Amino acid sequence: MLSVLSAAKPKIADYAFTTLTPNLGIVNHRDFQSFVMADIPGIIEGASEGKGLGHRFLRHIERNSVLLFLIPADSVDHAKEYEILLNELKKYNPELLDKGRVLAISKSDMLDEELKTEISEILPKGIPHVFISSVSQQGLIELKDMLWKEINA
Repeated sequence: MLSVLSAAKPKIADYAFTTLTPNLGIVNHRDFQSFVMADIPGIIEGASEGKGLGHRFLRHIERNSVLLFLIPADSVDHAKEYEILLNELKKYNPELLDKGRVLAISKSDMLDEELKTEISEILPKGIPHVFISSVSQQGLIELKDMLWKEINA
């Protein structure tokens, strides 16, 4: 997604956990505004205890003003995945939960409107969410608008 929203050229592959180090990109927004987006390696359950890349990248999250949670459309339980991610952040540093949050459902070009509605109904209330697809460019402008709003809240 970072390569689509910015000029950054991170490693891209068709498998989970391609990102091994944080990557930064400048995202251009409306009216010649911009913000920096960081692509951080994926969090797995147990990351707060050092599992996977654990603490090597969790400290980078502390530097961000807004947290974007990216969950794939083909996930078995979107709400549970979000809760796992949130729980790992809480265990690592509870202050991270004070940051603005946006939830994006990726690969949503695979979903019809009925499935999007079903997924929306189970997502946590009070957290803005958007359905996106980097391939079809779906929802990317809406995502940038949401992020800009949270950054400037």
